Amino acid sequence: MKRAGIFFIAFIFGGLSVFIVFAALTDRTGNQFIESSFQPTQSLPVRVHQASYTTGAPIDGPDFTTAAERTIHAVVHIRSQFLHKSNVYDDFFGALREYFGYDTRPQQQYPISGFGSGVIISADGYIVTNNHVVQGAELIEVTLNDKRTMKAEIIGTDPTTDLALIKVEGEELPHVTYGNSDHVKIGEWVLAVGNPFNLTSTVTAGIVSAKARNINILGNQSSIESFIQFDAAVNRGNSGGALVNTDGELIGINAAIASNTGSFAGYSFAIPVNIVKKVVEDLRLYGEIQRAYLGVIIREIDDDFAREQGFDNLKGIYIDALSENGGAEKSGIEKGDVITHVDGIEVNTLSQLLEVIGQHRPGDMVKVDVKRDNHPGNYSVELKNVDGTTSIVRKEEKFYNEMLGATLQKIGDEDKRMLMINNGLKVSSVESEGILQRGGIRQGFIITGINDSRISSKDNLSRALTLNDKYIKIQGIYPNGMRVTYELGL
Repeated sequence: MKRAGIFFIAFIFGGLSVFIVFAALTDRTGNQFIESSFQPTQSLPVRVHQASYTTGAPIDGPDFTTAAERTIHAVVHIRSQFLHKSNVYDDFFGALREYFGYDTRPQQQYPISGFGSGVIISADGYIVTNNHVVQGAELIEVTLNDKRTMKAEIIGTDPTTDLALIKVEGEELPHVTYGNSDHVKIGEWVLAVGNPFNLTSTVTAGIVSAKARNINILGNQSSIESFIQFDAAVNRGNSGGALVNTDGELIGINAAIASNTGSFAGYSFAIPVNIVKKVVEDLRLYGEIQRAYLGVIIREIDDDFAREQGFDNLKGIYIDALSENGGAEKSGIEKGDVITHVDGIEVNTLSQLLEVIGQHRPGDMVKVDVKRDNHPGNYSVELKNVDGTTSIVRKEEKFYNEMLGATLQKIGDEDKRMLMINNGLKVSSVESEGILQRGGIRQGFIITGINDSRISSKDNLSRALTLNDKYIKIQGIYPNGMRVTYELGL
């Protein structure tokens, strides 16, 4: 009989390590495991090699020297400085404090530092790292393997993949070559390169243990978790470092470890480089992630469900529902179909599907192979964005809305993470007679919905404001997490 035990997923961010506790399964022998069980290892014969002391003797086993030489100088040490409030994030009443006589003077803050790693991906200084290494940082300092130190700026972040793009000023900097994570095979040798414990670039070796792992650490329903699992030693400070193949090609960005103690215990996880490439390109070109959706709600197929539905095997993922006017519905895909492949890549889990779709943008066409009543079929599906269109989402600066009488801007990643929301426009200032001023809505309030329409941009705000000419319902949240709905006459 299996019983629950305590297991940790540790973000491998030195100095500011974050531990997320979840239940692991333990068998009767006390062995712990994640997601799949294992058998105790059997006693195997050991092959003994006689040591050779001859200079330049051939290496008996895989040779990692070329891969290491191509990588170590492209991996950097990152020091992030944050401002930490000296007391609780905010009192319960937050922006409404002055109504109740609370002290509204600015709170005292003091700096704290955290450490991680990054990978130079271009000669002109673009560096990819984990979002949790730099998110909310007031100052970012990068140290190269040759000890040069530079200030870096954040180009963009994506909490849904735990990736961030930063940049230093430089020319002809050492950088990595992209590999292809779709071609990575379980059992192949890999190297993890990073800066554990604030050391300079350090190389460890292991094999790929599994692919498309979902370890539930990003805490968001829209997050893409499809990690490469490997057993090369990774410790605090390795976050944002490189996972490379034996040719020295980047195949992943190291993100987390599974551990009882916070130190390496055999399981490490990296974000596949094909997702990294897409996120980096989005941040460089648009300043925002172009997230594509297939338009399906799915469930994975297990043995009981397969028998219940009369499926002849366990392959594929079952479509439980379709998004109205989504790409899948418009292509002819139906509820009850089983997706077996997307663009020729086999998908048997939600993580595999998210990894394939996560490499595309709204407007892209993908080929989807399905089974309907155990008969094969294929469809061409146009992917959509979260608003159900194929429009490019660009980073918006502040803008003024005359009807609201306020200046607004899109919420940042820090607000999304702290408040656990996916969308919204923050009120930067209330400047004139308008709806917000009449309703007593103040600076800092985040509008998440108007008249039950989801608000995430200047365009859908304008559309929502024209839906009713008698009253307006404004839904939102204050910085302390207090959710409020205002209903105002026009």
